[in-house]
Amino acid sequence: MNQALWVAKTGLDAQQTRMSVVSNNLANVNTTGYKKGRPVFEDLLYQTIRQPGAQATQDAQLPSGLMLGVGVRTVSTEKLFQQGDMVLTDNSLDVAIDGRGFFQILLPDGNLGYTRDGSFQINADGEVVMSNGYPLQPGLVIPEETQSISIGADGTVSAQLPGQVDPQQLGQIQLADFINPAGLQPIGENLFLETAASGAAQESAPGINGLGEARQGMLETSNVNIAEELVNMIETQRSYEANTKALSTADAMIQYANNNLGR
Repeated sequence: MNQALWVAKTGLDAQQTRMSVVSNNLANVNTTGYKKGRPVFEDLLYQTIRQPGAQATQDAQLPSGLMLGVGVRTVSTEKLFQQGDMVLTDNSLDVAIDGRGFFQILLPDGNLGYTRDGSFQINADGEVVMSNGYPLQPGLVIPEETQSISIGADGTVSAQLPGQVDPQQLGQIQLADFINPAGLQPIGENLFLETAASGAAQESAPGINGLGEARQGMLETSNVNIAEELVNMIETQRSYEANTKALSTADAMIQYANNNLGR
């Protein structure tokens, strides 16, 4: 088989993966706290025909070699955790993280998930939960008769109750950070899981140990840049077309050789 056919095929696979990542970014352009992804590629092993530095003669070395690449493959789809824009919502339970850190969420299996989505709500038991019902950790319970809720930059949550002059402190939001956030595993529902690559979660109050501060009444938007993703889409399409052209050209060369054998 003409090696160019296989090389072009790996190029098509790589560009198809890139298009999937770009499409997912665009689909989540309005997802709260979404972090865009990007594919990372590497070239495959090379067939070494002549080794660089080999002896050409007794007194001469080859200044370069003859090595043929066999294509490309996708290594990873990396998440980029740059801060997204913050928008004002005036909802007292909306909280954005201004800087590093993740909210901690208790999952149904008992493990902790991590998110940048601070669009919290209250369930029937007064617990502060995500929109999917998973509770914030450490848990916060809002009294039924609460008139207003205040969340400080350090994550302190207090409620104004009827007949009381001073607000009642309910608890404090704790954030988690990782030495390598790109190593977190996205599982959907705006959640990430800790992995060996991310390192262990380091818990602290907002504004301490390099963590961002809590901003009440605001949400962090997706960090997807639509114009950038549209450019990436065009680049991907052109690269896919080029690899398709290489595939058809290699096929035409094989067909030409077959048709002219024995003439």
